[in-house]
Amino acid sequence: MKNRQKVNPPTKEEMQKAAKDLYFNMQGDELQMYSEFMGGLLRDVNFVNDFKQPLNDQKYPRGKVTRPSKEDNPYNAWYQKCIIKGASEGKLKSKTIVIKDNISVAGVPMMNGSDVYEGFIPDEDATVVKRILNEGGEILGKAVCENFCFSGGSHTSATGPVRNPHNEKYMTGGSSSGCAALIVGGYSDMGIGSDQGGSVRMPASFSGCYGIKPTYGLVPYTGAGGIEQSVDHLGPMAASTKDCALLLEVIAGYDDGQDPRQNTSMEPKNFIKDIDLGIKGLKIGVVEEGFGTPSSETDVDDEVKRAAQELRQLDVQVENISIPMHLQGGTIMMTSILDGSLSTFSDNGPFGPAGRGYTSPSAIEFYQNARKERADQMPVTVKTVLLFGHVMRARYGNYYSAKAQNLVRLMRDSYDQAFKKYDLILMPTTPMKAHLIPPVDAAPATVLGNALDMLANTCPFDSTGHPSMSIPIGFSKGLPIGMMLTGRMGEDDLVLRAAHAFEKLR
Repeated sequence: MKNRQKVNPPTKEEMQKAAKDLYFNMQGDELQMYSEFMGGLLRDVNFVNDFKQPLNDQKYPRGKVTRPSKEDNPYNAWYQKCIIKGASEGKLKSKTIVIKDNISVAGVPMMNGSDVYEGFIPDEDATVVKRILNEGGEILGKAVCENFCFSGGSHTSATGPVRNPHNEKYMTGGSSSGCAALIVGGYSDMGIGSDQGGSVRMPASFSGCYGIKPTYGLVPYTGAGGIEQSVDHLGPMAASTKDCALLLEVIAGYDDGQDPRQNTSMEPKNFIKDIDLGIKGLKIGVVEEGFGTPSSETDVDDEVKRAAQELRQLDVQVENISIPMHLQGGTIMMTSILDGSLSTFSDNGPFGPAGRGYTSPSAIEFYQNARKERADQMPVTVKTVLLFGHVMRARYGNYYSAKAQNLVRLMRDSYDQAFKKYDLILMPTTPMKAHLIPPVDAAPATVLGNALDMLANTCPFDSTGHPSMSIPIGFSKGLPIGMMLTGRMGEDDLVLRAAHAFEKLR
């Protein structure tokens, strides 16, 4: 990335507009006085402008990077193909991995599912990408994701819908849609997805693979495109629980202050070592509010309830429990991120500042230009949130988002109260099986409705931060059904053990 030209002092017109926007009653001489006060700040900005930003050395060659043809793109799930071979030894030796296209891989084009980002090429690897390569993993390319990652379907990407390997008329689920399709289709062993409302677990459920949203902060988000800092997670997807555990073991851990979502206590465990310990003696609560919702399908509810009872064969106690606040989880989560997501999408873009963490100036510069020229190409999901968020901020500031963030604490406590008695809680991952892919000319209301109606059970745990995993338990009408296990904060290992025990049972 080339440095910008020298930053010039603010003009008279810029000062007048700034004062007006900030509700300052300032005129001529006073504005000039404040303009002169800015000399030191201007020198500081130009010092930073001239300072060369250090980048990683890309010690693993990128190989040939290609955008596959329609004929060479099963399920329309690839955005870019490449071969990046990692270290000759390591925990991921002989494993292949696809990376969701909101995660930076240096030298490989990134679209974030949107025409707005068409043409952007990151200049540094995300931390999870570095860790995968350092442990011998082989990255096969970038998997298509939903437009700005703002959909639980797989029909909003600018490159077209991602199709379910079990029936290509249906969705894979989103927003980590391409990862799910490529894993289930047998094109990759593993994938890294992101989860801000269920975007690892929903495609795992719709497509029939395994996917875990780790405890908040366990996996660094450094170098990935976010939606809102309080709900951003990266997590493994794979064809088995063991591969999820192995990948989580590699990518988890503190990132030396690069990601403000983390703290130094979030250290990884040896997830593989303990995965076969079993779950004898545990207590599992089946959350009544996760079933029988307006969007629930009876066959999904029935299959998950049957699977829950099968867990008794593993010498665990299974009991029905009630957590009433679970029903309000989606409302609280969406309101809590409203102001933050407005800042993400309208100010610096998904790769912009995250508190005191690492940022991508090249991505910010690209987005600042592209969003003005290509704003109309944003999806209906993002436009709706931006317009509403802008009106709410103009009227009330961030009052309602702040109040909802306080409600998140109450919601977290409602689950933690259950975890005082139960080791895990259980419910359907998605209340329904995969949707049919809407037609190309579908009305905006249809596109929006098919993007957000499957989040009810998954999204609360993005706000509360509890580790939560989708495991495939069967089929109905040829489409997969997913069951979700959620555990205490920091007990990702127990969630994985339970998932693995059930996988062996089945």
